[in-house]
Formats: sequence, C-alpha cells, structure tokens
Amino acid sequence: MSRNHRPSRARSPRRRPSRTEPGRPPAAPARLRRAAVAGALCTALTGAVLAADAVPPPLAAGTALAAPLAAAVPRVEVFGALPPDAARPAPGPGLNFLLVGLDRRAGLTPEERKRLHVGGEACDCTDTMMLLHVSADRRRISVVSIPRDSYVPFPRDTPGGAAPSGLPPALRGTEPGPVPAERPAAGKINAAHRLGGPALTVRTVEQATGVRVDHYLEAEFDTFVEAVDGLGGATVCTATALRDRNSGLDLPAGTRLLDGRDALRYVRARHVPPLSGDLGRMRRQQRFVAELLDTFHERGLFRDPAALAVTARSLLRTLRADEELTTGRLLRLGRTLGELDSGDAEFATVPLDGFDHRVPGWGSTLTWDRPRAARMFAALRADRPLATDEAYPVPGPGVPVAWPPADVPVRVHAGPARSAAADTLERGLRASGFDVRERAAGAAGAGGAAPARTEIVHDPARQRAAEALAAALPGARLRPTAGHGPEFEVRPGRGAAEVTRVVLDRSSVEGAPAAGDTLDCDDAPAD
Repeated sequence: MSRNHRPSRARSPRRRPSRTEPGRPPAAPARLRRAAVAGALCTALTGAVLAADAVPPPLAAGTALAAPLAAAVPRVEVFGALPPDAARPAPGPGLNFLLVGLDRRAGLTPEERKRLHVGGEACDCTDTMMLLHVSADRRRISVVSIPRDSYVPFPRDTPGGAAPSGLPPALRGTEPGPVPAERPAAGKINAAHRLGGPALTVRTVEQATGVRVDHYLEAEFDTFVEAVDGLGGATVCTATALRDRNSGLDLPAGTRLLDGRDALRYVRARHVPPLSGDLGRMRRQQRFVAELLDTFHERGLFRDPAALAVTARSLLRTLRADEELTTGRLLRLGRTLGELDSGDAEFATVPLDGFDHRVPGWGSTLTWDRPRAARMFAALRADRPLATDEAYPVPGPGVPVAWPPADVPVRVHAGPARSAAADTLERGLRASGFDVRERAAGAAGAGGAAPARTEIVHDPARQRAAEALAAALPGARLRPTAGHGPEFEVRPGRGAAEVTRVVLDRSSVEGAPAAGDTLDCDDAPAD
C-alpha cells in the first residue's frame, strides 16, 4: 500500500515573496568564495542535475548551446579506479546518481567566515551525500539522504580515485595506487573521500546499499551563495520561527524568498528544535530541493532552451562529474524529464537504529536499521517507489515518535468528575511505555474546571518529549510553561478521553519517505 505519495497535481498560482520586503538583509556580495558549508550546495546540486537533464531536444549534443554546458562541468576520474563489474552491484532499471558535497573551507577570509557563520576546521570529507534515482520510465525521482556520520565498513578492493585536475595538492584526494595499509576497516561514511577519493566514496556507498552507482557528481559549496542569487533567490517556508545561533539562521514563520547567504544558513542549520541534528537538517535540505524543482517548473525553464542553458551553466559550474557522464547523455535523458515537478519526486533518509554509537577514534556515530534499510534499497534497485509499507515498514503498530516514551514522566490531573477519563488516559499511556506517575490527591489544578481540550503542561526545554506525548493524545493542546520542571502534567478535556498507541521510531519522524509536494511551499500559509 502506498503512503505519503500523491500523483502530480495542478499547480495553482501562489504568492512569491519579494526580495525587497521589509526586514530582508542586503544581498550578499557578488563573489563569495569557498562558502564550504555542510549540506548546502548538494541540495541545489540536485536541482542542477534536473536542470541539465531537462534541456529539451533543441539543445542536442553538438549544438552551439550544448558545448558551453559541456565546458561548464569539470571531470573527475571515478569508475576507472573501481574493481571489475563482477565485484560491484548488478545494474538495474533506471539511473542512480551519487551526489556529494565536500566540506572544504580553504580561502575564506576571517571576515567571510564570520559573516557566513562557518567557523571551525574543514574535514575534507563528504559532508552531504544523496542517492538520486531516476526511474526507468523517467516519471519518478527518488532521493535518499545518507547521514554523514553513518558507521560503515570501507571496501578493500578500491585503492582510490584520481584527484580532479586543477586542484592544488593540498586539496587533492588520494591518488590511484594500492590500498594503504593504514586505511581503517570501518568508520564514518563521510571519511571515504578523504581516505580514497571519489572512487572509494562510490564503492563504500555501493557496498553499504547494494545499489549500483551509475554517475557521480561532486560540489565544494564554494559558489553556493552566487548560485542561489543567480537564480533570483530560493523560497522556503516554515510554520514556526527557525533560529540557530551556530549557522546564523533567524527565519520568521511563513514563506520567505531568501538570498544566497540566508539560504546557506537555512540548509546548514543543525540546532533547530524540534528537528535538530543531521536528520532535521537533511529534511530541510530535502524541502529546499523540492521547492527548487517547483521553481524551475513554474518559471518555465524546462520549456525555454536558452534560459535553461544559462541556468544549468550557472549551477553546473559548481560541480565535478564522473568521466562517463557526458553532456549528450544528460541532454538525451532530459527529453523525458522536462515536465516533472515536486509531486513526481520522493525524499527519504536511511533508517537508523543507533544515534550515539561510540567508536574509539571516531566518536559518536550513527548505525543503520539494517533490515529496514535493506528493504528500502531493494525497492530502489527494483525501481519501485519508496513510500510504501513494503519499502519502508514501521516497527510495530502505532504512531512513530522521536522521543522514548519511558523518558517522559507524566502525571494526570483531574477532579472527581473526570476520574474515569483520567483512568482511560493513564492506561493508554502506560500501554505505550510512558512513565505514568500516581495521581496526587489535591494536586494543583485537580479541583478546577476541565479544559475544553486535553492539555499538556510542560517546560519549554522539553518540547521534543512533549510532542511525543501529544502524539499519543490526539487533539491535545501543548501549554509550554517556563519553570514547570521535568514532569508533564496532563489535564483531561471535557470530551471523550482518547489515547493512541505510539512507537519509538525517530527515523520515521524525521526521515520517512515523503512526496515532494508535501515538502514544498504550495500549502504553506501566506505571510
């Protein structure tokens, strides 16, 4: 049975915010080099692939406009350094692109680092990884984000890949040669590039997923700000204000058109409750891509060869492609992709079962939920949609929540007239594993009138735990109260008491397959 995936729908006109609306910061300078920030350009990179793919027949290879596109994409050797085909996953229907973004910050001045909130040291690693699958019938795009801290084994059959030409020695990957004796047997997946260049990156992903990579695209994020500004900005939307001191993000609720600098902050942010960390950041990146695809579609870029050539060239100059990804191949593929929008795309993140797996020398890592990940990648290999119970099952009946119910202490407050409702709530919450405390006679609020809706009173610092509790109490209203303490107070409403079973599954809350048109801004309220 399909979940979360809707057919393409007609697009109604919507209000696009103005770049000059009050409160907008000034546009970034025309040239900001080396804005190497986690996760940023890899999302725009997906749009660049689609833009290049969607060049219509008039721009066939060999025309005057196709040649500049070919020149815009530097090449890097990848597949020539891989082992024989027999050692790799078998080819399948459709096409698979591995999209990576490298964390490199060489060249940023102290002033640029401060303005863009990109302090710290670069790791020369793949800070963002996405598998993009184009279905065999060219009617569906599936994007799977791979968490950068995933703990995986490194293949021993791949010595490394050639460094891209033109890079200074300090920025080059491992040159071809025998497998270094010091290469670790396993580690964070984002270290594969530093250990063995693009070739080891591809083989590590193939070994972990069982999916054969057909093409490779790599970005360094150094012109992300320019690329977004060159597109006229990027639209994002949020139901609540988003703030992250580390990335500099300060985004009010509503729909906004961001310039390149603010877009950079949006896709970098990792400390934005309730979806903090890399999983939340990857979902925001997926939203960014879904909206970017709609932007291309609404502007008619896929129907205007000259305009599309300019846009594609602007984006593609930030990338390096594998030696087999010819411009002609991109253009031929594009003849059947030109009318896709976000409703024809789906986005997911690899399911996880460990969020703080400690490994000496690597620190905190993430471990995959192997059975669920295997089913998801089997669907990708077979060219099937991801948003189905077969491809992405949930672990048991119930509504997925991202916080362990056992870590949520709950006390129900109710007067004698609502004692039956309180009994129902307590039994249901205990069945889901919540830490339900004994009702205290004469507790504060017990003698007051019952609220119209069930209320959950909690400390604002425990928002994520409060949302897990609210998922078990349909229709309940959250009441954040400063200084309330660690315990959650539940006040039954005047209606029938209702409890829904919940199951701990952070992966589903923050990374379950979702259709692109559920992630874009079409249904967002206007400012």
